[in-house]
Amino acid sequence: MAEKLKPAEKLKKNRVPMRTQKPAERVQNFLEVPLGYSLEEAIQEAQRCLQCNPPYCVAGCPADVRIPQFIEKLIAEDIKGAFLEIKQTNALPAVCGRVCPQEEQCEGACIMNKKGKPIAIGRLERYVADWAKQLDYSDAKKPSTKLNKKIAIVGSGPAGLACASDLAKLGYDVTMYEALHKAGGVLVYGIPEFRLPKAIVGYEVDQIKELGVEINLNYVIGLTKSVDELIQEYDAVFLANGAGAPSFLNIPGENLNGVYSASEFLTRSNLMKAYDYPNYATPIRVGQKAVVVGGGNVAMDAVRTAKRLGAKEAIIVYRRSRKEMPARAEEIEHAEEEGIKFELLTNPIKVLGDEYGNVVGIECVRMELGEPDESGRRRPQVVEGSNFV
Repeated sequence: MAEKLKPAEKLKKNRVPMRTQKPAERVQNFLEVPLGYSLEEAIQEAQRCLQCNPPYCVAGCPADVRIPQFIEKLIAEDIKGAFLEIKQTNALPAVCGRVCPQEEQCEGACIMNKKGKPIAIGRLERYVADWAKQLDYSDAKKPSTKLNKKIAIVGSGPAGLACASDLAKLGYDVTMYEALHKAGGVLVYGIPEFRLPKAIVGYEVDQIKELGVEINLNYVIGLTKSVDELIQEYDAVFLANGAGAPSFLNIPGENLNGVYSASEFLTRSNLMKAYDYPNYATPIRVGQKAVVVGGGNVAMDAVRTAKRLGAKEAIIVYRRSRKEMPARAEEIEHAEEEGIKFELLTNPIKVLGDEYGNVVGIECVRMELGEPDESGRRRPQVVEGSNFV
C-alpha cells in the first residue's frame, strides 16, 4: 500500500507525465499514441489528490463518477475496488479515460489548478479500466428482477450505450438498433485508432451486452422499420442517432474530386479501414498535400490521419488564433509534434480545381480578431486584399 502524504507534500508533487510513442515512429502507424500509466506512475499521480470536500471534480463530471473514492482505492492498490467505484455511474470508463474533455470537466474543476496542474483524472480512470480489460474482469451482471418493460434505443454511440447500460441494470428489456455494421457510433467511425483503439470500444460494448442488452446491426430505423412502428412495439423509445451529418463551408469548388467532409474521410479510414488498403477495399485519396479546415478535435483527427495515410504535408487552416481552438490541448500538442502545420487566422474562400475536376489548391484570406461573438470567442474578420493560394 502506498504511503499517505500530507497536504503540503501533495502540493509539492508534479503531475506525472504519460509516456507516448515517439512522433517520428507514430506517424508511420495507427497504434495508440499515449501508452498509459504503469501502476507505480498511477499511484504517484493519485497521491497528489487532496481528497477535498466538497469534491469539485465530481461536480464537473457529467457522469457523476465518484472520483475521490476511486482515487483513494487506487492509492491503496485496490484496483478492483477503484473499478467498481467508477462503474457505478460510468458504463464506458476505458473510453472516457481516453477521449473525454477532462480539462473542461472534472480536471477543469480540480482545485489543484490554483497551485499548478490538476490531478490527471482521465489518465487514472484509463489505468483502472485497462487493468480490468487486461484481466478480463467484468462487473456486468444481469439484474435478478426484471420489470417486464421493453425499451428500444436507436443508435449505439456513447449516448445510446450509456442509456442501455443504465436501463438494463434497472431491469428493463433493452434492444438497440444500429445502422452500421459495428456498434459504437462515433467511437468507431469518427475517432481514429491512434486515439481510441477499436478493441477498447468493443470490450466496453461487450460489457453492456453481458447485461442482457440486444444490439441489432445493419438496421436502419426509418427504412427497415419506422419510429412509429417502434413506438407501437416498445414501452419507450430513446433516439440516440447522433449528429453525423456533415456541415460544409458553402464555398465554390466543394464538389471537386478530392474534397471530403471530415465525417466521410474519418469513416472511410476508421470503420472501413482505408488505412489498410488494398487489404480492405476502401480506397481514399490523400495526395502529397492535405488541408483540413477547422480547429476542433475532428479537425485534429482528420489532419493526423491524413499524415499517416501518406500526405507529405498536412495543414490545419483555422480562422481564429490558437488560443480560440476548441480542440483538446493534448491533441494540438500531439499534432504539432507530428509535424502538422498550422495556418492560423486564415479562412478558405474557394477550392481550386483542374480541367478534370480534381482539387489542386485552395484560395484563402487572412483574418484578424474583433469583438467576442455569442460563443465568447473573438469574432474573425477578413483582412482586405490578403488573398493567397
